[in-house]
Amino acid sequence: QVQLLESGGGLVQAGGSLRLSCAASGRTFSGIHMGWYRQAPGKEREFVASISGSGYSTYYSDAVKGRFSISRDDAKNTVYLQMNSLRPEDTAIYYCSTTYGATYWGQGTQVTVSS
Repeated sequence: QVQLLESGGGLVQAGGSLRLSCAASGRTFSGIHMGWYRQAPGKEREFVASISGSGYSTYYSDAVKGRFSISRDDAKNTVYLQMNSLRPEDTAIYYCSTTYGATYWGQGTQVTVSS
């Protein structure tokens, strides 16, 4: 079993920044590929970013490339999503996820970007 707990969401003006955190527990965090997804009202959940188990490879959706940055700290069992130059269309619930046998999701954290 893996438990994921997101934090760091909030209300920010367009152009601002937020850093999301996802704390993992329940098994060894090191070496697990981790990802961030988001779901806006009335829309399907979509991929945002992911990071390899080693931390050397990162992947981003076209919508956030160049503005968001994913990183991990294995000593803290935590993955981060630094979000800069936020836009109103980034408003969504952001979820942390990983697959280890089964796919696990956190409860999500709300990000609201005002124009």
